[in-house]
Amino acid sequence: MSPNADPARRTDSFSAPGPSRRRVLGAATGASLALAAGVAGAGAGAAADLPLLGTYDVVVVGSGAAGMTAALTAAKQGLSCVVLEKAATFGGSAARSGAGIWIPNNPVILAAGVPDTPAKAAAYLAAVVGPDVPAERRQAFLGNGPAMISFVMANSPLRFRWMEGYSDYYPELPGGLPGGRSMEPDQLDGNILGAELAHLNPAYLAVPAGMVVFSADYKWLTLAAVSAKGAAVATECLARGTSAALLGQKPLTMGQSLAAGLRAGLLTAQVPVRLNTPLSDLYIENGAVTGAVVTRNGASGLVRARRGVIVGSGGFEHNAAMRAEFQRQPIGTAWTVGAKENTGDGIQAGRRAGAALDLMDDAWWGPAVPLPDQPYFCLAERTLPGGLLVNAAGARFVNEAGPYSDVVHTMYDRNPGAPDIPAWLVVDQNYRNRYLFKDVAPTFTFPDSWYTSGAVYKAWTLDDLAGRIGVPAAALRTTVSRFNSLALSGTDSDFHRGDSVYDHYYTDPAVLPNSCLAPLWLPPFYAFRIVPGDLGTKGGLRTDGRARVLRPDGTAIPGLYAAGNASAAVMGHSYAGAGSTIGPAMTFGYIAALDIAAT
Repeated sequence: MSPNADPARRTDSFSAPGPSRRRVLGAATGASLALAAGVAGAGAGAAADLPLLGTYDVVVVGSGAAGMTAALTAAKQGLSCVVLEKAATFGGSAARSGAGIWIPNNPVILAAGVPDTPAKAAAYLAAVVGPDVPAERRQAFLGNGPAMISFVMANSPLRFRWMEGYSDYYPELPGGLPGGRSMEPDQLDGNILGAELAHLNPAYLAVPAGMVVFSADYKWLTLAAVSAKGAAVATECLARGTSAALLGQKPLTMGQSLAAGLRAGLLTAQVPVRLNTPLSDLYIENGAVTGAVVTRNGASGLVRARRGVIVGSGGFEHNAAMRAEFQRQPIGTAWTVGAKENTGDGIQAGRRAGAALDLMDDAWWGPAVPLPDQPYFCLAERTLPGGLLVNAAGARFVNEAGPYSDVVHTMYDRNPGAPDIPAWLVVDQNYRNRYLFKDVAPTFTFPDSWYTSGAVYKAWTLDDLAGRIGVPAAALRTTVSRFNSLALSGTDSDFHRGDSVYDHYYTDPAVLPNSCLAPLWLPPFYAFRIVPGDLGTKGGLRTDGRARVLRPDGTAIPGLYAAGNASAAVMGHSYAGAGSTIGPAMTFGYIAALDIAAT
């Protein structure tokens, strides 16, 4: 029997009556320390009387990729465990994502023939991250990532596919791989979750009805109207969907597959996931974190941890006050695609417990169009030939096809002196006749709400378009003319678009001599408002190579661990490749659970 099912080792019910003061605190000393800590959600005077909602070896906060991987690892190490989730659904931002996973030298990519080695990976990550992240943490990620993937495949139904050709983001750096190291979850039948499938956090963008689509398919679906391979991939996606329907399956891919697969592993290991149970604060006794104070059914309660608490509660992208405190302006909560429950609860609790914070000014940035229903995170659209980005002066300012985080870093770096927020993605009708934009097929009209909201403008001349978006008409004409001459030559001597292998991933191979570049010539012209979007924030609790949360003096807070976007990213201010969020999140969740088991 799983330790999580052993009634002698856990309290499974979250509706048990409140226990005595002795049971909650154990000793008067512990009570006085808890009171001094000012436990949130219960009031200092009532801290000792919090009802006990369960006792486990390990308490995990958050049911995203970091939290569920940590919980699965803890359970398989023989520890009793519970996952506490703020939302009414499980999966967090991971479930909403494309679920790229960047882990060098993992068994999946090696089996696919990727020419990776530990030396290459170490050289590349060091070159990408630089001095922002200690070597100990980089080595911990690289050394434990492959074992984590093997562990997850052995203890859940998850299987993975190499995203062939999705280059590392800086393949020209030492150790970089032009063919890429990224992978994604394979197709999974949601029926394995039974009734629990209804609690899966929905995807950020729904897969087209009747199709089964992988992240690696989207580059070709975008080109389906103009590419034989694109049309073949679309046919294959439809065939997968038809086959799944005939078999009575509920096919899941991308983040839906990842979250469902991890949840299925937890079901088998009998690890409970408590939804609608937000963290109020960490519980501290004798200087050590020994539990989590949560809100359940409108009342505060304590979930005790014998061995440790792992914070995997996500970033603070939906906390306007924290974004204003730590990040550059303009910023807000309307441009992120992270899970709406990510308001920094775990980071704030760790800060109150004495933790140091790092990288709070940064996020997993990407250019986004602020559509009226939700922001749209642009990947292919800004890279495809026939489009360019201009600022308020009507001038180009960046390599549009570069890594998406770099584009937004440039927007912020330049904005105080040469306003680049918002920027504008300018394209012509030839572009619209050839390529999918979000979910709008080529030649199809955009929804009226896109225009009325100011997210998109359309005009029959560049001068008219310039007037509509508020940039100098002469400057925009000059910029487009210069861009067109560069496109015809195939060489972007201004911003080097197309110089890197990475630049060509989301492009049109039929366009020559440079698949990134094509002139704008066919009216009408379109301009899409571009703002600094993000997949989530990347700053949080400072941790070491064992995922222990550290104080400003470098000492570890006993009993407290963090992984995922609640912790400062091992990628520092950069981004090694597709999946640099989820790969480390899962790995450090795994590391945290192993460290608790070992100590």
